[in-house]
Amino acid sequence: MTAVREADRTAGRQPERPSRPTPDPGRRQLPAPLRAPIDALRAAPRGPLTAAAALAVVSLLAYATVRHFVGTSMVDMIVYRAEGGAVAHGGDLYALRVTEWNLPATYPPFAAMLFVPTTWFGIGVLRVAVTAGNIALLGLLAHLSFRLVGWPRRELRPIGILLVTGLGVWLEPVFTTLRYGQINLVLACLILWDLNRPDAPAAHGLLRRLPKGVAIGIAAGIKLTPGLFAVYLMITGRVRSSLTAGLTFLGTVALGALLLPDATWGFWTKYLYDSTRVGKTEIVDNQSVRGAVARLLHTADPGTLATLAGAAVAVAGLATAAWVHRSARWLPRGEAWGICCAAVTAVLISPISWTHHWVWCVPVLVLLAAEAAHERSRPAEVRRLRWRPIFGATLLAFLSFAMWVVPHKGDLDLHLAPLALIPAAVYPLVGVGFLAAAAARVAARRRAAGEPLLRLPEQRLGSWAESRRSEGRVRA
Repeated sequence: MTAVREADRTAGRQPERPSRPTPDPGRRQLPAPLRAPIDALRAAPRGPLTAAAALAVVSLLAYATVRHFVGTSMVDMIVYRAEGGAVAHGGDLYALRVTEWNLPATYPPFAAMLFVPTTWFGIGVLRVAVTAGNIALLGLLAHLSFRLVGWPRRELRPIGILLVTGLGVWLEPVFTTLRYGQINLVLACLILWDLNRPDAPAAHGLLRRLPKGVAIGIAAGIKLTPGLFAVYLMITGRVRSSLTAGLTFLGTVALGALLLPDATWGFWTKYLYDSTRVGKTEIVDNQSVRGAVARLLHTADPGTLATLAGAAVAVAGLATAAWVHRSARWLPRGEAWGICCAAVTAVLISPISWTHHWVWCVPVLVLLAAEAAHERSRPAEVRRLRWRPIFGATLLAFLSFAMWVVPHKGDLDLHLAPLALIPAAVYPLVGVGFLAAAAARVAARRRAAGEPLLRLPEQRLGSWAESRRSEGRVRA
């Protein structure tokens, strides 16, 4: 052996070492966003993954068949395209009327600027592209929801994403989003991606270096409702992220003013406050608190009562979201509960929330499914039947298309029978019920931990429980 080593040195060579496996150069060159899903698919169990993929394909084929016979006007996509055309060709953005329903532009000028690329394609191509894009976004929303909730295990998440993508098209908000060519899934993904990120930006990666709140600000610049998430960040102590969202939103307004000054002035001083441009408050399409009150009172203008009801829900919803966040120490999946409470509150208090705005049902259902699965995994002697019925009832509500079953043609929305008012307001009822369930869960977890339901500002974590224990020792 000594002679061999000496010969190697004499020949100017190093002794041979055990060879190592050669890494796959193609895989190494893949960027991280592409490499991660490939790794996840490789880690998933083959049998369930194949079954989920087959079920998703069958479901999507069935959806395509139903879609063909039901008909899909994709009217909102046509409005977006017209808005982009008005920007590209210098037209009057808020004077346009398109489709047989004479629909106007209702979003800020910044959104219309983003719609310009839709003018590069014909309506037929755009229908296919928007539908495929929305189905892909549904899968992304499922991924972000699983990541937010932290369930199921990583190797099982590709299976869950396939199931949600394939079967989620039958959820009424998703079905209607696809039917109208809406942008709700884009906004939900922007917001949930932002809220999933750490509060401090990472050092590496372009997207990771973006401050938290930027995507929320962009979403609010497209459609104002996401601005409530900036409020959520503020009341939960993420002040910097909240201010970032606000400044980003102001940046979208400034960009609109720079490129479309007349449209920007008209939108922020006039068109924003003209509710007739958006639609009728009382119709069953509107699944907000205000819409439910309008149908309850049989009036197109529910007035002060609806305003007070919306304000009460806003205060209760945001208070619950903040309470959940501050109770995360004792509440599993606390951040997910807080974000879902904020999302549900945003849709409830908007003056008009069309049924397709409720695509937030996807993370809500994922969260409830996680709670049901945890409940099911407990030993039989301590298992309670609680979250499984709640998950089942919520899933049934979003699959029911209940609001479309009641008589709603013409002015029938204003003359609904008492029993018909319940299915006509199914989403507001589910939303308020979800907020109540969140509050009850926080209260139960805090009591189980021996903590007060509310903590005074001067109290520290554990101070109340420690005082109780000290009192017990003194009495003993």
